[in-house]
Amino acid sequence: MKTNMGSADKAIRIVLAIVFAGLYITQLVEGTVGIALLVLGGVFLLTSILSFCPLYTLLGMNTCEKKK
Repeated sequence: MKTNMGSADKAIRIVLAIVFAGLYITQLVEGTVGIALLVLGGVFLLTSILSFCPLYTLLGMNTCEKKK
């Protein structure tokens, strides 16, 4: 897997994962929507750790900084 995520993209995804988990834990979002946000947060966290987003590959996107 070639990395295709930049540091800003990873930071945003990590923050969103934390927010989604916080909303679910504090029960501000419950039921199916809460579980869906929790799963989405898990995907965001996993893709941030791996620095790879499969959707970016399909769309031909790359937010990774260019190495000189």
